[in-house]
Amino acid sequence: MSTITNTSGRRKTAIARIYLSAGSGAIIVNGKDYKVYFPTLPLQYIVTQSTEVAGATGNYDVKVNVAGGGIKGQAEAVRLAISKALVELNPEVKPALRAKGLVTRDDRMVERKKPGRRKARRKFQFSKR
Repeated sequence: MSTITNTSGRRKTAIARIYLSAGSGAIIVNGKDYKVYFPTLPLQYIVTQSTEVAGATGNYDVKVNVAGGGIKGQAEAVRLAISKALVELNPEVKPALRAKGLVTRDDRMVERKKPGRRKARRKFQFSKR
């Protein structure tokens, strides 16, 4: 197999397209280093979690285009895309990634607002008089 692949990952309304190639371990998100784009340590851990579990830290360069959603959804979309790309390059890492739940798309989405309600399920405040 080649050492370059591209996949996508989704979470909530965020969509991440990644290009993974052999390299030094640089992760570029929308033209910035991932530590600049995702400023907090938990988000940085989410982004690098797949490579750590697969034991491929520092082996691949990742270029990411991510759009939509919030910063947490974007980080999780990037994590899923990296996991899918690692499995595509080396199918032997799939059981380790699956054990941590990193190859399954989390399909939970925000429930739509219903008519006659304040939010999806929340009713308007009741007034007796």
